[in-house]
Amino acid sequence: MAKIGVQAMMLRDSFAGIGAFETLRKVSAIGYNAVEISQIPMTPDNVAELDRSRNELGMDIAALSVAMETPKGRPGDSLAEHFDKIVEDARRLDSKLLRIGMLPFPAMKSIGAVVDFAKQANEYAERLQEQGLSLYYHNHHIEFAKFGGKYMLDIIAENSPAMGMEIDVHWVQRGGLDPVRTLEKYAGRTAMVHLKDYRIGELPESSFGLLDSGDVAGFMAAFKDVVQFAEVGEGNLDFAAIIPAAQAAGAEYMLVEQDELYGRTVWEALQTSYDNLLALGHAGLF
Repeated sequence: MAKIGVQAMMLRDSFAGIGAFETLRKVSAIGYNAVEISQIPMTPDNVAELDRSRNELGMDIAALSVAMETPKGRPGDSLAEHFDKIVEDARRLDSKLLRIGMLPFPAMKSIGAVVDFAKQANEYAERLQEQGLSLYYHNHHIEFAKFGGKYMLDIIAENSPAMGMEIDVHWVQRGGLDPVRTLEKYAGRTAMVHLKDYRIGELPESSFGLLDSGDVAGFMAAFKDVVQFAEVGEGNLDFAAIIPAAQAAGAEYMLVEQDELYGRTVWEALQTSYDNLLALGHAGLF
């Protein structure tokens, strides 16, 4: 049965402030019992606290984030440089799923670079399979650009048959596609889904001041920026259809995520998403 958890990217400030264990204690107190680790340094202390959270809180470490190569100027483990450590961490935390969170920036320069990335990722996916681990790719909106009539995400999938998909429904919608149909398309290959809502926000009052001052370009910039991330159930996505579609596609984990909070705390946002998911009848998935 699929389990609803939290994507830890939105908890990175809390991890840095009060540590992994105390952060996950607060996550557990809301009612979430699974977490995907992202943008959290896998230091010995953090790994130890994640392991402690498994043993003392019953927290399921659903997946770990990996990069193929460490980006310049950014710390973190990579498959190229820390393969054995990544495997060791995953085994210690009983995490059988690894995920690449984003297309590397250099791979965005051409479709040829995308294909090269996908083929290299496939090689790592095959190596990880030998270790009992599976590799997945998380989409944004850029993967729905078309090349020769094909979406970039399809091109990635075709060139990395050993790598699965982590479908982010917000970014599918922002890319102009339907989340349910996309989940159906990748059924059998999607072990993780990001539950992230899509809201059209209000124009800020300050934008009308720009308009009054004659700054039409400034007003239009605000006009274009009304697309917002939202707590699950607070936006326009049809989660009553999305969650069954994710389950039918074979998702093991559905992970609540919100990239921007617009003045709310992360704990308020997670509580709202949790309450709305309960109201949809999904108490049994926590």
